[in-house]
Amino acid sequence: MTSEPVISLRGVRAELGSRPVLRGIDLTVTRGEVVALLGANGSGKSTAIRSIIGQVPLSAGEIELFGTPRRQFRDWARVGYVPQRTTAAGGVPATVTEIVSSGRLSRARFGVLRKADHAAVHRALELVGMADRAKDSVNALSGGQHQRVLIARALAAEPELLIMDEPMAGVDLASQEVLARTLREQVAQGVSVLLVLHELGPLEPLIDRAVVLRDGCVLHDGPPPRAVGQHALPGHDHVHPHEPTPARTGLLS
Repeated sequence: MTSEPVISLRGVRAELGSRPVLRGIDLTVTRGEVVALLGANGSGKSTAIRSIIGQVPLSAGEIELFGTPRRQFRDWARVGYVPQRTTAAGGVPATVTEIVSSGRLSRARFGVLRKADHAAVHRALELVGMADRAKDSVNALSGGQHQRVLIARALAAEPELLIMDEPMAGVDLASQEVLARTLREQVAQGVSVLLVLHELGPLEPLIDRAVVLRDGCVLHDGPPPRAVGQHALPGHDHVHPHEPTPARTGLLS
């Protein structure tokens, strides 16, 4: 692992409506590092994630991706984003392969998938244990399977950085174990990961650093605190405050 930053936030402030949500956050994720964003309900975790990918405007501060100011960053194929728990197709009829293939478009020439692109899509489906459901409608999937498809979509572009918003929330144990194994394989290949977590669970061995937010400020930045969700993070639960539904950006999401 090198000290080269893939994500850098300096003095980041953001508001939702007129309500301050991020209050001067500093955060760095270096190449090959796995960083968990933790915190109580309403602490600003999802807003921090969404500010990084440009879905929430900043009121102050700077964000860089791979050393480039975010407002100038265009190489989104290097970034895989998994949004907070949702249905993979948003209610639109589509097969598993169609959804995962959409994650490859950022690398496809002129929007046309070629042999190498289809191979990458198949690899992503295999990674999350969904290759046998490739032709199925996503509307026939369980919640955990939806989450696997969303992660496969992010992996299809073979990103260098994965940004994930509560990938384990509401997911069955079998899918949690598949997702943990998938992330282990990605980290072993040098992929950097920033993820919001409700609890560390099966991902705990992967976490290099934990950043705990409270009221939009960094409370802790270092080794993962013990007893997450109990003494360290009182009042933490799966539910996030109502925030605007993320709009589509240049990043497939």
